[in-house]
Amino acid sequence: MAFKIRSSKFRHIYGSIPKKDLCYENIKITRNTHDSNFCAVNPKFLAVVTETGGGGSFLCIPLRSSGRVDPKTPHVCGHAGVVLDIKFNPFNDNIIASSSEDCTVKVWSIPEDGLKTNLSEWIVDLHGHKRRVGYIEWHPTAENILLSAGFDYKCVLWNVEQAEPVNVISCHDNTVFSMSWNQDGSLFSTSCKDKKLRVIDPRMARVAAESPVQDNLGSRAWKSVFLGDTGRVFTSFHSRFCDREIAVWDLKNMSAPMRTEGIDNSSSILLPYYDQDTKIMYLAGKGDSNIRYFEIDDESPYTHYLNSFITSDPQRGLGVMPKRGCNTERCEVMRFYKLHASKNLIEPLSMIVPRKSSVFHEDIYPPTASQIPSLSADEWISGQTRGQILMSMLDGHVTNSPKVSSAKAVQNKDSSLSQAPTITTYKAVNRPRPEGSVSTQPYAGETTANTNHRNIPASLRNIKQLSTNEEFVSIKDEPQSNGIPLEPPSPSGQSTVKKVWSPASPKSPATNGFAGGDSDSYTRHQNAAFSPGFFQAYLIKRDHQMSTSRGCHRNTQCNQNGHSVTHVKKVWSVPQSPATPHWLGESPPNEAELRKAYFKQLEEISSLKEQISLKDKRIRQLEEEISVLKLPIAREINVQDQSEC
Repeated sequence: MAFKIRSSKFRHIYGSIPKKDLCYENIKITRNTHDSNFCAVNPKFLAVVTETGGGGSFLCIPLRSSGRVDPKTPHVCGHAGVVLDIKFNPFNDNIIASSSEDCTVKVWSIPEDGLKTNLSEWIVDLHGHKRRVGYIEWHPTAENILLSAGFDYKCVLWNVEQAEPVNVISCHDNTVFSMSWNQDGSLFSTSCKDKKLRVIDPRMARVAAESPVQDNLGSRAWKSVFLGDTGRVFTSFHSRFCDREIAVWDLKNMSAPMRTEGIDNSSSILLPYYDQDTKIMYLAGKGDSNIRYFEIDDESPYTHYLNSFITSDPQRGLGVMPKRGCNTERCEVMRFYKLHASKNLIEPLSMIVPRKSSVFHEDIYPPTASQIPSLSADEWISGQTRGQILMSMLDGHVTNSPKVSSAKAVQNKDSSLSQAPTITTYKAVNRPRPEGSVSTQPYAGETTANTNHRNIPASLRNIKQLSTNEEFVSIKDEPQSNGIPLEPPSPSGQSTVKKVWSPASPKSPATNGFAGGDSDSYTRHQNAAFSPGFFQAYLIKRDHQMSTSRGCHRNTQCNQNGHSVTHVKKVWSVPQSPATPHWLGESPPNEAELRKAYFKQLEEISSLKEQISLKDKRIRQLEEEISVLKLPIAREINVQDQSEC
């Protein structure tokens, strides 16, 4: 039998270390033992978490500012606790998100030419976790969708555009160690301390596929990453005997991994970095001085070891440059930014495919993800799914137009994954905005001119959908649920709700009632006209809240103005289907009606935006005409003044 060598164009990939003047020196890299990367990079900026005496901060400098970094370089410093993870927005190089031990996630806007002074003003502040937030991930196709995982065993899906949570996913029984989106963003995988690998549908907030408890896993952190659109998940973990291993899972059968392979015997955590364009998996251990890389195949044995890049210094973490930032003239297929564990140094590492010619090679540079989002936040929340918009690495032109589909993931009894063509839309319906003081800070992707629809600080407004709030609600004659009257709006179409938020909880005076420790209190006056579409969404949301079993602790007292208010302590449990629906004698609307109502609202919003743009254009035309008319009048006045003189 003849011995056959497997052919691969990436077999001879090698690593290249640049000269010293292209490295970044004198950066006090954090000494935190958390297992994130502590580094984020894109073609414009390099961000790294730094060591600070109090609070949390990270450095964000232009990528071209290599060499020795000035110790007085401005930092991003707005967190009250140590920063644990940072990620750049894939569709906007100037937007970066950070998570911290202060239980918050903040989104920052970096100026085009870099920071001139310390940045402490965030554009979005997200509260909702009870404990520190360890990991964050941006959505790969939808704009302004962010996923966070905290040490309170919860994953929160955020709409950064509205600074509101879309879903709170509470299916984990222990600490979440990693999160990874699939290629179109319809599912994400998590690895948990309870030794289970889960694949979750974020819009339905349910587990689509789940592995049994893996008895061969040790107690150390382990990671998972989706292998593009293949329907497979890659995991790296420690066995019970402290052996580092990797495994490949198939979503259609999660009862056991398709392949398990041993790597070595070491105590450091293996961090996987997957390149979906070349299908190469890079493995780098915290504290190791080497990077291994494997080629992923669709056929057994699924993983093929290629080579290792060995250096003399250990690494604390790696930042990964997006493929659009790689140098095609050098045949660079991946670039890491290595955080040295023993030095204040960040070193770029280029992974290069050896080629004799410097021309563009299409075989190693397939179309890659572009900066154009496939969907808006509202479109994705409403149930639409669309693949990534790809661009050519040669000239940057768009190469595809992915189709839009709507589906949810459902797990059958045999642990296989199927698709069902139904969607959920009631969570995407925005409640009317109250009138009052306006926040002047724009959200991500929003200009200062169109911020008049907001008047509640993002640090407070986003708490209202979570299950751990405490709020003051004005007493009414009718019963209330979640701060919304159980009775429908008046026939005149007007509803008035007054909420007074308290900075402190009566049960624990030392702490406040807002997540993350925000001590501000405010009064909200809401006068909203309910359209027919919103009325249907109002009814389905009210029934959803009424069908949720919960306990309430009420404590009636008076506020400063003498109005009687009651404190409501809400304790949510698993929703149960009621024996009889509370519909006031009406039949509940089905999903088709809700979808119709929701998209009708979207059409009305788009038409209003068009009308506003036309009116703005007409105003500018009138201003130009007025300025033209004023010119001859001003000239005549000047001539008269000169003649009189």
